[in-house]
Amino acid sequence: MSGTEDLLVEPDRLAAELDRADPPTLLDVRWRLAGPPGREDYRAGHLPGAVFVDLDTELCGRPGAAGRHPLPDPAALQAALRAAGVRAGHPVVVYDGGDGMSAARAWWTLRWAGHRAVRVLHGGFPAWAAAGGPVSTDAPAPAPGDVTVSPGELPVLDAGKAARLAAADAGVLLDVRAAPRYRGETEPIDRVAGHVPGAVNLPAPEYVTEGRFPAAEALRERFAAAGVAEGAPVGAYCGSGVTAAQAVLALHLAGRPDAALYVGSWSNWVADPDRPVATG
Repeated sequence: MSGTEDLLVEPDRLAAELDRADPPTLLDVRWRLAGPPGREDYRAGHLPGAVFVDLDTELCGRPGAAGRHPLPDPAALQAALRAAGVRAGHPVVVYDGGDGMSAARAWWTLRWAGHRAVRVLHGGFPAWAAAGGPVSTDAPAPAPGDVTVSPGELPVLDAGKAARLAAADAGVLLDVRAAPRYRGETEPIDRVAGHVPGAVNLPAPEYVTEGRFPAAEALRERFAAAGVAEGAPVGAYCGSGVTAAQAVLALHLAGRPDAALYVGSWSNWVADPDRPVATG
């Protein structure tokens, strides 16, 4: 079981680590679904030494049939991470604007790419600022990193695997979007409303509050209530694989490091008009 300290870091502990001779590499991954780009927030103020990495263009591939935030090209991801100063085996801390979603997707992407020493700043930039942490507008020029991307270190679902998991007697596919989107009553982004047949709805606010996670036991209880059984397969999806990455992080915190991410999520599912859609 992964310990919380291996996945999340509180502002006070991070501040102490940043005072060391060889501090962790900081990645600012602030992002909003509808914009404006997080780089504007970064320029206005960020953790000292942090490098901005763009979720849309550097941590994900080009949007298309594979989804709005598909897996990145490994070579392109490696180049972006090296440019940000990520070193092989060296600790990385990622943070966002406080909702924990883009930081979780960055955490997941680095873990998927084979970099295990990565944590999320719990509460993101607002928590850092509230704790009195220093803020800088200087853009650092980090020495190039030497990280090697080895994709496939975390389990991934494609549409076929997601369908089989949702239909399985043992196992559960979690849809972590808001309930009206799951039920097909509204769809503000993708062209079709509804959900993967057999998927179980567990909206993100039921297991995370403003980017902060409850204790592991509370997480286990909430996932168990949604049908996540010990030892049975579990996966998660959302609209484009960002909120669902946060669900996978929550599942890791609950002791389920085997949790799979349907990266393409609903935006990939509805790209094929022959795939069935459930409502209600």
